[in-house]
Amino acid sequence: MTGSNSYTYVFVIAMAVVSALLLSLLKINLQDLQEFNKALDTKKNVLKTVGVLEPDMSGKDVEELYTSKFTRQEVRDSEGKEREYYTFGSPQSPEGYVIPVSGKGVWSTINGFIALEPDRNTIKGISFYDHGETPGLGGEIDKDFFASRFVGKKIFRDGKLVSVTIAKSRLQEESEHEVDGISGASLTTGAVNRLLFDNLNAYLKLLKQGNEGNRTWQ
Repeated sequence: MTGSNSYTYVFVIAMAVVSALLLSLLKINLQDLQEFNKALDTKKNVLKTVGVLEPDMSGKDVEELYTSKFTRQEVRDSEGKEREYYTFGSPQSPEGYVIPVSGKGVWSTINGFIALEPDRNTIKGISFYDHGETPGLGGEIDKDFFASRFVGKKIFRDGKLVSVTIAKSRLQEESEHEVDGISGASLTTGAVNRLLFDNLNAYLKLLKQGNEGNRTWQ
């Protein structure tokens, strides 16, 4: 091996090592950025459910409001599993409760949050922010016009958890426990109906604390 060839091989190996290190650092930085953006998106949707997210809020504003106004709490479900939720405002006298919801959709796992008023019965807001449902059909669940249909609806009827149901079509009359459906998205909205009930039922212990006056519990 000549001196010239030796230099070439050393140079090539050195460049390969440097390139590998740079790619590794880039991947780590991108992964950190992706995780940060995902966490920020989650916090935005927590804020959105209680109506305090402004369109022009910066990431810093979101972080500050989230940190100052929301407290992460835990409650055990009927199987003893810890479930997390958030209180909005003072933890001792909350202005609202935010519960994570998640479940299988048609094409994806659907994630979101549902916020309840202090009575733990009236819906304050709802947000679906992470899913792969069909755009223009089931994908409409993340739109504001759809979320607004839930505000003011009740999840208890005569002491029983009934959740809130998305109708297959437009409602013929007003209902405390139903909202208008999305045309052509019956499979997705059916999945949302199931995941809302299942997730709220997992928090029944928490919800009961605000509804002691109801007659019976099932």
